[in-house]
Amino acid sequence: MDGAPPVQPPLAPMLAKAVPAVPTAEAIEGGFLYEPKWDGFRCILFKDGDDVVLGSRNEKPLTRYFPELVSAARQQLEDRLVLDGEIVIIRGSRLEFDSLLNRIHPAASRVELLAHQTPASFVAFDLLARGDASWLTRPQAERREELTRALADAAPPFFITPATTDPIVARAWFDQFEGAGLDGVVAKPLLAPYQPDKRALFKVKHGRTADCVVAGYRWHKTGDVVGSLLLGLHDPAGVLHHVGVAASFPMARRAELVDELAPYRLPDASTHPWSQWAAPDTSGATGARRMPGGQTRWSAGKDLSWVPLRPELVCEVGYDQLQGDRFRHTAQFKRWRPDRTPASCTYAQLEQPVRYDLRDVLAGA
Repeated sequence: MDGAPPVQPPLAPMLAKAVPAVPTAEAIEGGFLYEPKWDGFRCILFKDGDDVVLGSRNEKPLTRYFPELVSAARQQLEDRLVLDGEIVIIRGSRLEFDSLLNRIHPAASRVELLAHQTPASFVAFDLLARGDASWLTRPQAERREELTRALADAAPPFFITPATTDPIVARAWFDQFEGAGLDGVVAKPLLAPYQPDKRALFKVKHGRTADCVVAGYRWHKTGDVVGSLLLGLHDPAGVLHHVGVAASFPMARRAELVDELAPYRLPDASTHPWSQWAAPDTSGATGARRMPGGQTRWSAGKDLSWVPLRPELVCEVGYDQLQGDRFRHTAQFKRWRPDRTPASCTYAQLEQPVRYDLRDVLAGA
């Protein structure tokens, strides 16, 4: 094999834009290829002989954090191959995103230990190059066929994502696969080429609402308007846990919130349910109290100061999924709920997806 690989790092992956429902084949010429939406680290894997690079969504390498994938790629994959996919961690019958976050650690000894304790997998869903040929300009349908040929003999930790051209099947996946830790469906135009860093795909994610206690806020980086609302829910014992934030407001609305929240401000946090920051974090709603303070290696250097409020205000927020006992992403403020009491804002209102075995999802490929 002569010359440089046809596709080299860094390369920004093709992205998806959100749509409210699974699009039908009639919506675009040629129809769609539908795939489950994996909840992990987006990764483009480059292999050229023994050289393996794991590129992230922001084009920075993930290679050092997943030595087990590098080793497996050298052993299993063809000498020259570029794959688009997702790095995930499978625990039991579902994906576990918290364990994946823990893999990004500065200490090499810790990286090696976690590679054995929580080994990662790579779920491939596109092929960008094989041998001396680039497949970037080929249609999605052809790239999928070539992907299945290239990984025909692959074994764990490498998988091929399930795919279908039937929107009815895709809608069933949307409902079922959330129970295995997946977070929606992606629709890919079958006739389209690979378009790096372009939102040329379509994603459908789960959307839900919850009524939460507004127990505090943080200042915006400008320092004079509200940056984010701190949201809480009660566990069965009546303990108020911090479950996330609502932060997407226009600047004018941020200024209005300062005045709206002023009557609820406490002079200090001594009487607030979140007055003690040192309580350990747990993954269960009935465990130790989750509170919005304290430094972690993810928040080092960030200003986590907050303004405590009397926990009397209730708002409705939109969210897509849970991660343990908190919202996976920033929630969207919908409206105030003066008709709801803070005590009624409990974990019991949250919709829990029906459990689904991840092994059945991967078997569908």
